[in-house]
Amino acid sequence: MENKDQDNEKLDEHKKEVKQNYTAFFESIKTFLINLLDIREGTDKKETIEKIQDGIQVKSHTAWILIFSILIASIGLNTSSSAVVIGAMLISPLMGPILGIGLSIGINDIDTLRKSLLNLGIMVGLSLSSSFIFFSIPLFQEATPEIIARTQPDVRDVLIAITGGLALIIALSRRKELTNTIAGIAIATALMPPLCTAGYGLATLNFKFFGGAMFLFTINTIFIALATFVIVKFLNFPVVRYINSGKRRRISQIASSVALIILGFSIYLFYGLFKKNQYVQNAEQYIEVLGKATGAGIINTVIDYPKRKIKIIVLGKNIKMTTS
Repeated sequence: MENKDQDNEKLDEHKKEVKQNYTAFFESIKTFLINLLDIREGTDKKETIEKIQDGIQVKSHTAWILIFSILIASIGLNTSSSAVVIGAMLISPLMGPILGIGLSIGINDIDTLRKSLLNLGIMVGLSLSSSFIFFSIPLFQEATPEIIARTQPDVRDVLIAITGGLALIIALSRRKELTNTIAGIAIATALMPPLCTAGYGLATLNFKFFGGAMFLFTINTIFIALATFVIVKFLNFPVVRYINSGKRRRISQIASSVALIILGFSIYLFYGLFKKNQYVQNAEQYIEVLGKATGAGIINTVIDYPKRKIKIIVLGKNIKMTTS
C-alpha cells in the first residue's frame, strides 16, 4: 500500500513537472512573439507628429517636385514603363497630407486636419492639371495597358492601401526611420498613377477612365489615412484637448463610415470583375474547343461580356454556336 502511494506521488510530481515545462515553453513562445511583434517599443511619438506635420504643406519646392513627378509618372504610363512610374512615385510628396489626415483625427487636432485637407486638395488639383496638360497633346493620348490598369479598382486595392498605410506609419514612428520600407510603400500604395490616369480621362473626355481612376485614388487616400489613425490610437499618441471633445468622435465616425462605404463598393467591383474574368476565360476555352472540333479557321473573336455574346470571324463556312 505504501509503495502504491509513493508511485502515485511520483506520478503526480511527474505530471506537475510536465505541466510546468509546457507552461514555461508556451510562456517563452509568448515572450518571443511579443518581443518580435510589439511596435510600442522604440516609438518616438513627439518626433513622429512633427515629421508628419512638416510634410503636410505644399509650397514652392514641394509644389514643383509634385508637378515634375506627375509629369514623369504620366510619361511612364504613356510608354508603359513600370520603372519610370516607380521612379516618379519615389519622389512624390503626395503622402504627406494623407498621413496628416489620419494623424489629426487620431490626436483630435482640428487645425492639422484642416491644413491636411486643404493641402491635399491643392496637391490633387496640381496633379490633375499637370497630367491633363501632358495628355492634351495628341501624341500622348494612346490608352496604354498601364493606363487601363488604373481604371478598374477592386477590393485588392483596399488591401494594398491599408497594409501599405500600416507599414508606412509604423516605419515613420520609429526613432530610427526605416527609409527602405517607406520607399517600398511609396511604390505599393500607388497614389500617383491613378491621378495621372484621371488627368488622361479629362484630356481625352473619357469620363469612365476618370471616374475609375479617381475612385482608385480615393481608396488609397482613405485607407492610408485610416491605417494611420489606427496605429496612432494603438500607440496612444497624446491627444490635443479641446473644450468641445465631441468633435473628435464625430470626425472618427465620419471617417469610419466613409471607409466602410468604400470597402463595400470595392467588394462589389471585385465581384463584378471576378464574374467578368470567369466569363471571358470560359468563352476563350469554348472558342478553342470549337475551333478544334469544327476545323474552322477562326481569325478573330470579340467577347462582349455585358451582352453575354461572342462574335467569331472565320474563314470559309460559317459555324453555329451557343453561349450560356
